[in-house]
Amino acid sequence: MIAGQMTFVYSAWGVTAFAVGGYAVSVIRRGKKLSNQVPAEKRRWL
Repeated sequence: MIAGQMTFVYSAWGVTAFAVGGYAVSVIRRGKKLSNQVPAEKRRWL
């Protein structure tokens, strides 16, 4: 009984990891895209 339930637990962890990873990739890509639009003299992190 527990083995069958663990399949759902592992599946949920996998879906969650995939969703969080996908969101992280999209945030990084968007940040890089937006950072290219900022003039060099206005960049505060470099």
